[in-house]
Amino acid sequence: MASEEEVEKKYNLITRRLDEVLGGDIIKGILAEGRSPKAYWGTAPTGRPHIGYYASLTKIADFLRAGVEVKVLLADVHAFLDNLKAPLDLVTHRTKYYEFVLRAIFTSLGIPTSKLTFVRGSDYQLSREYNLDNYKLCTLTTEHDAKKAGSEVVKQVESPLLSGLIYPGLQALDEQYLGVDFQFGGVDQRKIFTYAELYLPRLGYAKRAHLMNTMVPGLMGGKMSSSDPDSKIDFLDPPEVVKRKIKKAFCEEGNVAENGLLAFAKAVLIPISELRLERRQGDTGEDEEGKESVKPQKPFVTDDAPEGSVFTITREKGGGPSHYRTYQELEDDFAAKKIHPGDLKANIRDAIISLLEPIRAAFLANEEWQQVEQLAYPDPNAKEVKKKKEKVYHPPPPGKGKNAKPAPAPVDGVAADETRASDPPASQPDGEAVPAR
Repeated sequence: MASEEEVEKKYNLITRRLDEVLGGDIIKGILAEGRSPKAYWGTAPTGRPHIGYYASLTKIADFLRAGVEVKVLLADVHAFLDNLKAPLDLVTHRTKYYEFVLRAIFTSLGIPTSKLTFVRGSDYQLSREYNLDNYKLCTLTTEHDAKKAGSEVVKQVESPLLSGLIYPGLQALDEQYLGVDFQFGGVDQRKIFTYAELYLPRLGYAKRAHLMNTMVPGLMGGKMSSSDPDSKIDFLDPPEVVKRKIKKAFCEEGNVAENGLLAFAKAVLIPISELRLERRQGDTGEDEEGKESVKPQKPFVTDDAPEGSVFTITREKGGGPSHYRTYQELEDDFAAKKIHPGDLKANIRDAIISLLEPIRAAFLANEEWQQVEQLAYPDPNAKEVKKKKEKVYHPPPPGKGKNAKPAPAPVDGVAADETRASDPPASQPDGEAVPAR
């Protein structure tokens, strides 16, 4: 049994910075028993993953510090079911690509991948038992509930496919078949989470807890989406592309309500700075954080920043740097117009480039990853190279062609290779006739 103080410490670490927690008592009960909670975070390998993923992947560091056993689900079956975003012939390649990316991100953040378990959905979702449970779930779920559950996740169309309606049920079953105590995801997953809490017990399975992160908005406002290239930055974008996208980002002076750059600083940059500060102090709980990192980990501050600073704004046109200990201080200064949008863009840009540098380096050093990337996301504008038809040699008929020999002269007006009908059959030496062919 764990002490109440220890339970509270681990629970606060597991749930800090989250937008919402459903079923927190389930997690507290497991911690009180002295057991390690089990959790999973899943992603469907469809479009290219973008830097909005940092919010969830950084949070996984807290789980590991608290002793949580974390599984990363590469939901390849879900990717196919989601309105055919990824055709079957690409799903396998994209699943491999996602695993390469996620492992590189975790390593770059100093999060030990040895503590994570990567699972492909098709490894168990095609089993007899899983499919029988899916059929049972289909007999219990109404069309209304299925459509409502997936409304924030599955692409909504006027005439929805059946595949999108069974998507939420499969995600609910994943909790049982992965053997976890809670599922972690964005707030856009909330309706699927409440669906799972309602329907899993009807199948005789335990109700799980659900933890939700704030969604990172896009650079132009709204949701950061793989389908809108200007709203997101990909993990493999080179510095010149990052600069171009940040330059185009919406960032109105004094406007903090519709500012994707400030939101990214709040959800990603400052939490990473805090993790790195805590790591310096040796406050990583039960985890061995930082041992796999490929470069020194430092907060997004200048060398002259006071102790405890998590972000620094340097100015290109006069004025000294401003150092911040919390996100709220940064937001307040921007709202008061003490930070120019150009300076905010420049500092966010440099922080993102530094985050992506080790990931791009890992990609360029891995030939297999490069090959998988080309297979997973082929250039849609590439012209298909038509294969030249191979010439097949067909020999000329007998007596034709340039090397043909002239036919023998006729004998008594008849060709040598012809036989007159009136000619008697040839005879063998013993005088027996040879049948004509």
